[in-house]
Parts: sequence; structure tokens; C-alpha cells
Amino acid sequence: MTTAEHDPASGGGTANGRWVEDPAPGAALPGNGIPAMAPGAPGDPVGPVGPADPRREKDDEDAERSHRDDNRKQRSFWKELPLLIGIALVLALLIKTFLVQAFSIPSDSMNNTLLKGDRVLVDKLTPWFGSTPSRGEVVVFHDPGGWLPENPSPSSNVVVRGLQKGLSFIGLMPSADEKDLIKRVIGVGGDTVSCKGTGPLMVNGKALDEPYVFPGNTACSPEVPFTVHVPKGRIWVMGDHRQDSLDSRFHTTLPGGGTVPNSDVVGRAVVVAWPVNRWDVLSIPGTFSQPGINAAGAAIPTAAGLAGALPLVMWRRRRLLSRAEPVQAAAQDC
Repeated sequence: MTTAEHDPASGGGTANGRWVEDPAPGAALPGNGIPAMAPGAPGDPVGPVGPADPRREKDDEDAERSHRDDNRKQRSFWKELPLLIGIALVLALLIKTFLVQAFSIPSDSMNNTLLKGDRVLVDKLTPWFGSTPSRGEVVVFHDPGGWLPENPSPSSNVVVRGLQKGLSFIGLMPSADEKDLIKRVIGVGGDTVSCKGTGPLMVNGKALDEPYVFPGNTACSPEVPFTVHVPKGRIWVMGDHRQDSLDSRFHTTLPGGGTVPNSDVVGRAVVVAWPVNRWDVLSIPGTFSQPGINAAGAAIPTAAGLAGALPLVMWRRRRLLSRAEPVQAAAQDC
């Protein structure tokens, strides 16, 4: 029979005559493998011992998968970025070439309709379908020749020069090689435009009411009177700041007599887009739709039509009369 004695003072005891130390908390008793402290008991720093929690494993797998997906997305973005930039540049070029282009106002010649530094959007689409400038429109056009001074020399820095050409090609900055102006169309092909003294400005004998003219300006300048018959396919343009605009009036000695060919018109300015507080639609003033203003222009095609139709009418009348003569003779014989 085995006996065991316990010595409370020493924390040990005897078993079958041998001294046995009390095991430390959490240690296994000799020979039996039974822990001295139940798993998960208070004070156990390690925690419960047992099979892994499947939910925790799933969370770890999801986190690792999410990390891999994030890395893949980042690599995919950097791979696709050049393609996105290329598409954006192509779209910008197409829009600038065929649809709309932004222009910056460089001078005060169109005050107060347009101020220096304004950005306007120019419609370039309708001219592709045969649309021609109309009276009252604000248009951007290329220098017909001799209206603007020579362009400044391009930058000597190759990088800067190349960057400027590239950005101007897609319409993100003005070109150093292009010389464009912006004015209001006053007369079109077939019109007679005149002004004496301080005005008013006359189109086909009709006086224009011009509220868009810069306050304090007169319709025209006494020192530059004019009467011009606008040739077909050309326009007569003037700035709204009449006393600060080198427009058609001051280029009558050049080829075209101060008029601009329709082919040089880039497009019609339709909107003031920048700055935001200047946003406005550039509509055609009502004075250009007054009754009778088209009379002179319309008389030319009307007269031409009558002149062309008269021989046809006379020929048809003679033919009818020649057919009627035999019928009359037969009636007399009866």
C-alpha cells in the first residue's frame, strides 16, 4: 500500500518514502500527463490549447487575398496609365480639330463684350457642314495678311519649343505660329456697309442699334469714314471697342479691301467659359434681324433668277402660240 504525506511548510510531500516536489502551476504531474491547471483557467498567459479556429483561418485567407488584389490593381493602373493618357490626347485633338476649341482674348478690342484674358469656346463643327458666318456673330479668324505684326521668335530652348508645339497641336495652349483675331461680323457677301461721322453704322441702308459697343464709344470714327460693298464669300468685321480696334476699317488698302475670306474663319465664339463670373452666351443681337436688312443682299439673287427665267418663259410662250395657230386655221375652214 502506497502512502503519501504532505508537508504544508515545504510545499512537498513523500510518496512511498521518496520526497516529491509540488509541481509548478501549469506543469504536468510526473508520469500521468495531466496538467496541474485546467486549460484556459484564469491567469493562464498562453490561453486555451486546442484545434485552430476555422473562422480565424478564413479571415487570414481573406486578408491575404485582399492584399494580393490590391497589389494587382496597383500594377494594373500603372500599366493602363499610358493608354489612358494616349486616349485623352487623341480625344483632345479630335475635339480641337472638329468640334470646339478654346481661345484666349489677347486685347481690349472687344470690350465690354469680351475682356482681355477671357476664354471663349469656338464652334468649329458647323463650318464643316457648309455654314458661313452671319451678321452679328463674334468670330475667330486667321490673319488675312498684314493685320497683325510678325510673331516673336520661338524659344531657343529645344525642350520648351517642342513642348509648346506639342501642347498647341492638341489645343492646350496657343500656337506660336498661328495669328488669330476675334471680331464681330457686320456685313456678309453682297452687303453694303457704311458709316460717316460718328454714326450710326449702316448695313444695306438700315441703321444698326448697337448696345454692345463699348460705353462712350461712337459707332465709327469721323477720321475713318467708309462705304464698302462686301464681295461674295467674304465678311466685314469690326471690334465692339470701336475706338480701340484695328479692324476692317484700317485695312482697306490691303488685298480684299479690309474684308476677310470665309475660308479664314475658324469658327463662331459661342460661350465665354472663363473666368466663371464672366460666363455668358454670345448671342446675335436683335438689330441684325430687323426687317429689310437683307433687301440688298437678296436683290442680287432675285434679279439673277428673273434674268435667267425670262428667256425660258418667252420660249415656252412662243411654243404655245405656234401650236395654237393650226387649231385656229382648222376652225376657220369649218
